[in-house]
Amino acid sequence: MTEQNRITLVEAVNQALHYAMSKDENVVVLGEDVAVNGGVFRATVGLRERFGIKRVMDTPLAEALIAGVSIGMASQGLKPVAEIQFLGFIYAAMEQLVSHAARMRNRTRGRITCPMVVRVPFGGGIHAPEHHSESTEALFAHIPGLRVVIPSSPRRAYGLLLSAVENPDPIIFMEPKRIYRATKQAVPDDGKSLPLDTCFTLRQGTDVTLVSWGASILETMQAAKRLAERDISAEVIDVACIKPLDIDTILYSVKKTGRCVVIHEAARSFGVGAEIVAQLHEQAFFDLLAPVKRVTGYDVTMPYYQMEKHYIPTTERIISAVEQSMEQA
Repeated sequence: MTEQNRITLVEAVNQALHYAMSKDENVVVLGEDVAVNGGVFRATVGLRERFGIKRVMDTPLAEALIAGVSIGMASQGLKPVAEIQFLGFIYAAMEQLVSHAARMRNRTRGRITCPMVVRVPFGGGIHAPEHHSESTEALFAHIPGLRVVIPSSPRRAYGLLLSAVENPDPIIFMEPKRIYRATKQAVPDDGKSLPLDTCFTLRQGTDVTLVSWGASILETMQAAKRLAERDISAEVIDVACIKPLDIDTILYSVKKTGRCVVIHEAARSFGVGAEIVAQLHEQAFFDLLAPVKRVTGYDVTMPYYQMEKHYIPTTERIISAVEQSMEQA
């Protein structure tokens, strides 16, 4: 596979959207600057030219409108893929997402589903202001009726987005913009989707399980490689689908290794990591050789760019947590 056949995560998102729209005329794209400009990160480049203005629509700067219109479209047979430019802008749309999109199936006793995808870049690491650097996936994971998907590589972005578009439920598809262009992979444009509600084991190990998602997978994999040099075998699991959570894959790994460290960029308290820790202690307590540890962001607003590198979990912090866990035999 040549370098020109390898694409980045954001290019994989674009490739998936092209494929989905070419195969199903009910798939439409809408959002701020997604048509003429191809999106703030160029994730929707070329869609307007190929599929026209009736299927690729620029909207006003109104997140509540974007979500509300998408719900209306989804309830009437279309499959909208909406873009919110940054996660920090999505709060204006929470009324529509929480009170309507998430409840549509239950409210109508299954008569109407809400097959919509809300794509949203999230996380820090690009020297942006605070509203452009949120990691609040736990807010959406807490809402019954919403699915939350977070890819961490080009291949998973392509396959998971295709699955999200075809799913009958509303999905918050959170894209870690810090790694939009960090790596490249060969991603065949063959329409092969990846299963939702499934964790992916990226590296086999026997001594400790490292659980992460999104951009933090990058530091987690780097930590696993460095730990191997110290004869510590780390298994790495990419959660990928935060809600519903595939706890069985995590349990299987932790029962094998006896130790676990959960890594995420979001604030520490009341996060997805805490939920994973709770379930591990409920279901695998007697298999644990040490308490489950967390390496996370801090309980503060994401700092401005001069300090954000101190906020985001580092490889060194992950290694330190693993070493502490290994000492608690």
